[in-house]
Amino acid sequence: MHITVAGLGVSGSSAARALAGLGAQVTVVDGGDGDKQRAAAAELEEWAATGGDSGGAGRRAGITVRLGDGDTLPEGTDLVVTSPGWKPDSPLFAAAAAAGVDVVGDVEIAWRLRGPDAAAWLGVTGTNGKTTTVRMLASILEAEGLHTMAVGNIGTPIIDVVLGQGKDGARPYDVLAVELSSYQLHWAPSLRAHSAAVLNLAPDHLDWHGSMQAYAADKGRIYEGNTVACVYNVADKATEELVRAADVEEGCRAIGFTLGTPGPSQLGVVEGLLVDRAFVENRQKQAQELAEVSDIAPGSGTPAPHNIANALAAAALARAFGVRPAAVRDGLRAFHPDAHRIQHIADVDGVTYIDDSKATNTHATEASLAAYEHIVWIAGGLAKGATFDELVQKSAARLRGVVLIGADRALIREALARHAPEVPVVDLDRTDTGAMSQAVREATRLAEPGDTVLLAPACASMDMFVNYNKRGDAFADAVRELTARDH
Repeated sequence: MHITVAGLGVSGSSAARALAGLGAQVTVVDGGDGDKQRAAAAELEEWAATGGDSGGAGRRAGITVRLGDGDTLPEGTDLVVTSPGWKPDSPLFAAAAAAGVDVVGDVEIAWRLRGPDAAAWLGVTGTNGKTTTVRMLASILEAEGLHTMAVGNIGTPIIDVVLGQGKDGARPYDVLAVELSSYQLHWAPSLRAHSAAVLNLAPDHLDWHGSMQAYAADKGRIYEGNTVACVYNVADKATEELVRAADVEEGCRAIGFTLGTPGPSQLGVVEGLLVDRAFVENRQKQAQELAEVSDIAPGSGTPAPHNIANALAAAALARAFGVRPAAVRDGLRAFHPDAHRIQHIADVDGVTYIDDSKATNTHATEASLAAYEHIVWIAGGLAKGATFDELVQKSAARLRGVVLIGADRALIREALARHAPEVPVVDLDRTDTGAMSQAVREATRLAEPGDTVLLAPACASMDMFVNYNKRGDAFADAVRELTARDH
């Protein structure tokens, strides 16, 4: 086949190698023509010229790269494989449609290439919490003794894992914990998971999807054809509606998770315990203890409510796959959150400093703010079209003070003036990276013993930092400066 791969990033390069290694003639197109793209193109072409993974022997891979033109469909294309970020209305895809050529994503290709004894897929999507939930799920599956891996949108291209199954005598995977973005789901029409969860739904990426309805519909694709369980959030009715709309296999069950007492076919919390009333013999009358709330990332402090919800979703998917209760407990105990996700940095003079730089939208920030009683909030950055009135309204009673940074801080300041006029606000009129040190000093000045200084920006970072990781690192460094000075 002649296959066109759209995009020269991680997933595009991975797909190009995989498809060329299977004998396809691959053309990679990318609209960019900078140093980064040229370096990636040279690496791919060198790989192909030396015979790819075959080390020069056997079937030789064929890859060409076309930079500076991502709009024109190469002549003779039989299939287009797109990277997740390319918008559905891209001219390349319009040209493909006019030529009768299908457009799919790398997840779809991975699904089609699975062997007859392929590992089951447990899928996770949602506006927020996907990565944490998938990593919790993988930890639980490992505690059960299963050979597994967290793959997909989490950073490991799933096509590489699928094609590497059992390669060179490696033990095949029993099950995969698969993080899926709305972009990936949009381009994966054939995907049929063993079980899947939609954690939550809030407006995000609407410039790509075109509407909230289209965004929700793409998220809901993860439930299509599920064979055992569709896991939904009891507190987010939109996720349950997606289950109701899904066309699933006969016998597939709807399983809810809740921070309250669970009903039949739900997992929830009772007196500090995670309990299961779904995968028990008599769910009307029985409940199975799975773990204590304190087992969720022990040593990192009291888990935030949204991380308890993530743990319940992970537990539901694991239980759907037949995992024992003890493995749920052991897996949650072994799990350690990634940096910049509700990360405890230090306690200084009775004030707790928390880095949640990963909270790049209002939905994630609302969950972060709900985890603490008295907060000095550091916020701001690139708003990406977001509005902040609802967030401020819901969180105003918790705010001791606010320090604003970043390009779009005025939008948050105006929402605070409307809905929390009594809360002190420090507006830092600077967007250099050094602003974070000043922000932490100002937040410390506003804080009282027992308060939490919380970096949960509700905005993207690129106005000031390379990414949210660098923003979180700057916050942590500034807090450590405090401790060094004071002690």
